[in-house]
Amino acid sequence: MAKNKIPKIKHQRKANLKNIVEKSETGEASKIGLNKKTEATEVITISDKDLKKDLKKTEKKGEKKSRFKLFYIIAAVLVVLIIAADLFTFFLWYKPNKLDQVESNFSDITLDEKDKEHYYSIIDGTEIDDESLNSAPVFCVQVPNGTDGARPQAGLNEARVIFEAVAEAGITRFAAIFQNPTSAIGPVRSLRVYYLEWDTPFDCTIVHAGGPGDAAAALRIGGYKDLNESYVYMWRSNTNAVLHRAWNNLFTSGSRLKSFANDNGYTTSSPTSFSRYTPKEAIEERIKTQASSPLDIDTASNGSVANFSPSVTSINIKYGYAPNFNPHYDYDTTTNTYKRSYESGVEQLIYNCPEDSGELTPETACGEPTVASPSVVIAMIVQEGRASDNYHESIKTTGSGKAYIFQNGEAIEGTWEKPSVDSQITFKDGGGNIIKLIPGQTWISAVPSYGAVEYN
Repeated sequence: MAKNKIPKIKHQRKANLKNIVEKSETGEASKIGLNKKTEATEVITISDKDLKKDLKKTEKKGEKKSRFKLFYIIAAVLVVLIIAADLFTFFLWYKPNKLDQVESNFSDITLDEKDKEHYYSIIDGTEIDDESLNSAPVFCVQVPNGTDGARPQAGLNEARVIFEAVAEAGITRFAAIFQNPTSAIGPVRSLRVYYLEWDTPFDCTIVHAGGPGDAAAALRIGGYKDLNESYVYMWRSNTNAVLHRAWNNLFTSGSRLKSFANDNGYTTSSPTSFSRYTPKEAIEERIKTQASSPLDIDTASNGSVANFSPSVTSINIKYGYAPNFNPHYDYDTTTNTYKRSYESGVEQLIYNCPEDSGELTPETACGEPTVASPSVVIAMIVQEGRASDNYHESIKTTGSGKAYIFQNGEAIEGTWEKPSVDSQITFKDGGGNIIKLIPGQTWISAVPSYGAVEYN
């Protein structure tokens, strides 16, 4: 840079010298006591000094800039080296924890919610196609469970929640909660007051075939949506083809229930249900509860659950001493459900009948029945006694009591609470925290205080 400037400076000095010499020739130089030679020599001498000063200043500035550039380069190199060392150390020593490995290896379990908006059933927590389905009419159907022709039932696989309790003489009955059903459903039998009180928070149409006087009075006084035995919205199956059905041959269907709702202006429901995990949260919870112990997670892939370790695989619920009515559940690790049978060894079979198939007889129109397999099993200990007729059961549905919640192959001992008939049941753990249920069908047994709940 300095060398390029020198010629320009010399040129400037020569121009000044020329002017001075010209003035000398005109006599102006003599006036100031200078001759041409002296003036020229002095000017050249002064120019050299100035040039030296300029050169020194330029060199100093250049040296400072060079030092700064060198400093910045060294600093940048050090930063890069430090970052590289940190990354090397991280990847050398970091090992994913087992939860991370399980989530990444289970490729067919979608933990990522992606960009799609998701909607979940208010009643059972499963994913639904449209949010409007949550306001569709709800139906609470009274379904018998006797050994006098009630089994196998039809359509219970579509029920989102099923309450089970003793109806009379140690024989159990179900209150099955449906929303948007398609299958044939039944048989349909009589109502009890305690089923009505469990049904109430679901804002449902009560579907039944008669009932004792106290149940009929409660329906009337409470202003419930009521579908009693009807040959417009129900039918009797062919008892000649299936003699064992006897009086357990009254059925309805999803399409007929919807017709009843539309015909009577019951086109929407506002159900209140239990606290639920989303499907994503339920998967994460299962991983935490079943894969938290040391496992060979590296070998798990493609959704394999071979290394999951459920703590509870068998459940026995005793209503009394009749083995045909005491439920037994076996946990299925693959499906994360509980296969239902009875203490007698008989499986709980269910017909899944075709949609809009008319006044069918399940045994001849619905194919082979399948085993009932809910996702959640709950046992509530309740106060039970005799009704005023000294035959039917009377169960206190409000208040609180001990509860056992089975899901994800685990057992939680806690409590149930229902402050009023209109309020929904809440389940809490030993610390008083509300228990979230995983999505899927939930089967709730109201076990009398003289009964028992066993699991291992």
